[in-house]
Amino acid sequence: MLLTVFCAPRDRSETTFALDVSPELELRDFLALCELESGIPAREIQISYAEQPLHDPTRALGNYGLKDGDVVVLRQAERLLGPQPTVPGLPRIDFSSIAVPGTSSGQIRQHQAQRPSATQSQPPRATNAPGSALSPQGLDNPTLLRDMLLANPHELSLLKERNPPLAEALLSGDLERFTKVLLEQQQDRARREQERIKLLTADPFDLEAQAKIEEEIRQHNIEENMTIAMEEAPESFGQVVMLYINCKVNGHPVKAFVDSGAQMTIMSQACAERCNIMRLVDRRWAGIAKGVGTQKIIGRVHLAQVQIEGDFLPCSFSILEDQPMDMLLGLDMLKRHQCSIDLKKNVLLIGTTGTETRFLPEAELPECARLAYGPEGREETRPEEIADRELAEAIQRSVQDSGEMHDM
Repeated sequence: MLLTVFCAPRDRSETTFALDVSPELELRDFLALCELESGIPAREIQISYAEQPLHDPTRALGNYGLKDGDVVVLRQAERLLGPQPTVPGLPRIDFSSIAVPGTSSGQIRQHQAQRPSATQSQPPRATNAPGSALSPQGLDNPTLLRDMLLANPHELSLLKERNPPLAEALLSGDLERFTKVLLEQQQDRARREQERIKLLTADPFDLEAQAKIEEEIRQHNIEENMTIAMEEAPESFGQVVMLYINCKVNGHPVKAFVDSGAQMTIMSQACAERCNIMRLVDRRWAGIAKGVGTQKIIGRVHLAQVQIEGDFLPCSFSILEDQPMDMLLGLDMLKRHQCSIDLKKNVLLIGTTGTETRFLPEAELPECARLAYGPEGREETRPEEIADRELAEAIQRSVQDSGEMHDM
C-alpha cells in the first residue's frame, strides 16, 4: 500500500514523501524507512494517524487501520538529555531470540520508581562497551536487572530454560561476567536488527536480498510457532519415559523394551549369553537389521520361554551383535499374544491370558534408557561400552559359578 508521510522536522521546513509498504510491516521498520527518507533519527520520530499517536513498535501497520492512500504525520520529538540507545525499539532483552514474558516496560519502570536512590547512588561497576546496543527501558543497568531476576523465581526459571549462558552468568554471582554476557547478547541483537533494516532497504529486485528476507520471515514464523507451543503445550518440550516391563527369559530376569513400532522381537548378544540361549541361535537367519541405523543380526532363536508375571509365553528372538538394550518386545510377539498398551493405567495387557504388568518408572529402567542418559552420558559411557561391560560381568559370573561347582 502507498502511504503519504507529512514530515514536520524540528529545525527544517515541512516536507512530504511517499512510501510503498506492506500492511504487515511493523511500526519499528516503518520508522527506519522514515529515518532514511527524512534524515530524522528513528528514536525522535513520532507517527500519528487520524490524530492518534502510534506507539507499539512491534504492531503491524495494517493493525492500526492504515490502508492504501492514507496520510500519516511525522513529527520530530524534542531531543532528550542523556545517552540514547543506538538501536531503538528493543522492547525486551533478547533471551536467545525468545521473548520472556513478564519483563514489560511497566514492570521495569515500577522497579525503578521503587528504587530511585539505589540506581542513582550505585551505578554499575562495569562500563558499557562502545557501540553496544542497550534497551531503552532501563535494562542497561545490569545491577537492577540482576536483582529483578533473582527476586523473581518464575523469571529465573524461564531464563534457565531459554537462555542458559545468561542464567549461568547470573547465578555465578559475578556482576562483571553477567554484564559481559548481557552486552554481548544485546550487541548481537543490534547487529541482527541492522541487518534486517539493511534488507528492508535493499533493491527489491535483488535475488539475494529477497532470499534473505524470505529466510528472515521463515525464521520469525518458527520463533513465533515455538513461543505459542511453549505457552499452549509446554509438555511437548519435555522427554517421556520409554515403556519397559519386567520379565524373565529362560529363568533370567530381563527388562524388556515394549516397542509396537518394531517389526520383530530382538535381543542383544550379551543378554542372550546371560540367558544361556546362544546355543539355540540359528545362524542361517543372519542378516542386517535396518531402522534409524543398521546392525548385524547374528541369527535367530526360534523358540524360548518368556515369563511375564505368572504367564509363560513362547517367543522367538533375533539376536543382534551390537545392541545397547537387552531385549525389545516387537510387534510380532505383541500381536501373537494380543497385547494392548494401556497408557491410562500404565500397564501392558496380555490379551490371551488377561494378565496385566506395569510399565517401569524411570528409577527402575536400565542405564541406557534413563532420561539422564543424554549427550553428556553418552560421552562418558557409550552403548557399546555398556554392552561390553555387561558381557564381561556375565562371563565373570559364569567363571565364578563354574569355580564353585569344581570346589564342590
